[in-house]
Amino acid sequence: MVFYYPLEYNLMEITDSLATDIKDAPDWFHSAISQSPRKENLNHPLGNVAYQVWDRKDAQDIIILIHGTWDRKDAQDIIILIHGTGAHKQWWDPIAPLLCNKFSIIAPDLPGMGESDHRNAYNFEDFSDALIAIIHQEKIVHGNQKVYLVGHSLGGHVAGFMASEFQDLFHGVVMIDSPIRPPTYDYDKHQSTGPLRRIKYYPDKVSIIERFRLMPPQNCDNGWYLRYIAEHSILNVEEGWRWRFDDKLFATLRRLHNYEFKFKCPALFIAGGKSLLLESKIMKYIKEAFKDSMTVEVIEDAAHHVPLDSPLELISYINNYLEAWIEKE
Repeated sequence: MVFYYPLEYNLMEITDSLATDIKDAPDWFHSAISQSPRKENLNHPLGNVAYQVWDRKDAQDIIILIHGTWDRKDAQDIIILIHGTGAHKQWWDPIAPLLCNKFSIIAPDLPGMGESDHRNAYNFEDFSDALIAIIHQEKIVHGNQKVYLVGHSLGGHVAGFMASEFQDLFHGVVMIDSPIRPPTYDYDKHQSTGPLRRIKYYPDKVSIIERFRLMPPQNCDNGWYLRYIAEHSILNVEEGWRWRFDDKLFATLRRLHNYEFKFKCPALFIAGGKSLLLESKIMKYIKEAFKDSMTVEVIEDAAHHVPLDSPLELISYINNYLEAWIEKE
């Protein structure tokens, strides 16, 4: 989840130049973000949905980023990368190019976030409908291609929901620090973590970027990663600079309270060892409730935003499990 309050980036001076601000990022990061994906748009009755695709023309497997004009007879597998609340598809820009090159990759902006249209209300059924519509638009051959879902935070819940509801469509799911609470959890006492105020407008780019930070509150040593996603979280309109997400999202999203995830496909849960969202009771419940259907791994040095805190370790886990799942099929 993303919130927007004052933030001092670690050892980083914020300017209006992204290239200047991230010049000290590691080589692997620069190499990854230099691999520009194909930008696409889904025309949908409830609002258009933006997404991007990393086409791997030599890939036998495909991760939802496939061009509709391709001959897909030999294509097999696909990975869909799903971001968290208030985030956007470009959170995955440093991650996607480093995933196993056997796959092509699709990363959508969920409705109400990123470059996707805002809607009157938000729910998991509509999120799922949008992603399945992308699959159809990309002309993915269901008989030959396997589809894998990878989601962080809210995106993990979307991935888990889709894998549970459409068990014959998906062949593997990875949930990254997405709390699964026990059926006895009292949501009436749950504290909401939405923005403190409605969208406001800022006079210039630097002013709004200086307001960017993560929620729940956490440190992040990779300031260049934060600066990169902040760059793509903003929009310059007539009134000034604003955040792209729909601030109604936090109040109108109908969440999966007491939803029972059921996985027919292989499933992996990756937790941040320092995550404030995964208290010991929740982790104990996840390990016990899904001991027969989902493997749990912990990246000890990561907090909730695992992709930002430990990107290379996360990539390694995803690649290793995908390879193992494929070998078993």
